[in-house]
Amino acid sequence: MKKLCITLVPMLLLTPCALLAQAEVANEIVLFSEQFDGELDTSWEWLREDPEDWRIADNALEIRARPGDGNSVRNALLRFVPEVTEQALAFEVTVSFIKPLTVQYEQAGLTWYADETPVFKLVHELIDEEHFIIPSRVPTKQKIVRLRLEVDGTRLKAMFYEIDEDEENHTDKEWELVAEQDVEIGKRNHISIQTYHGPEDEDHWMRFSDFKILKISE
Repeated sequence: MKKLCITLVPMLLLTPCALLAQAEVANEIVLFSEQFDGELDTSWEWLREDPEDWRIADNALEIRARPGDGNSVRNALLRFVPEVTEQALAFEVTVSFIKPLTVQYEQAGLTWYADETPVFKLVHELIDEEHFIIPSRVPTKQKIVRLRLEVDGTRLKAMFYEIDEDEENHTDKEWELVAEQDVEIGKRNHISIQTYHGPEDEDHWMRFSDFKILKISE
């Protein structure tokens, strides 16, 4: 995976009626959980790894945001998802910023890869000095968010909720649906944790915690 040649394809058009809708979550079974409490699980693969730009600390993966975009992202952590052709899945992770974002389009979140090509992203992003969830450019007030990407066949749903810094338990929150659309599904599919459009001369680290893959039961 380290020698992948990535070509970014245009993001698919969003569904306006999905904006700010509330998502219903079905019964679920945890297929995989990464709590970042030691060594990374061997199922992960690095894309353009720089060992000095990632670390595990306080039950979280911290990745330094470097300049670049979806074509050149560094230290993207990918996991192969063979189950996607057999069942509906959900991918979740909590994203937070150690320092305030300062660069236009600086972002962190999840990206879906089909046959080694990034085809969709769900990220917390800085645009014109304000924070948004992309896609659909939903504004956020908190610097901590939980992201959820559901894939069922070729249908994808992107969701999130905000977490207050002082909030100890957030598991009972409702998901906010920000996009629902068809996506490309390849023979080899990956989910990725990544950050890019970081500053040239500052250390900006993004924190990713409590990553899960869930089977959505009918």
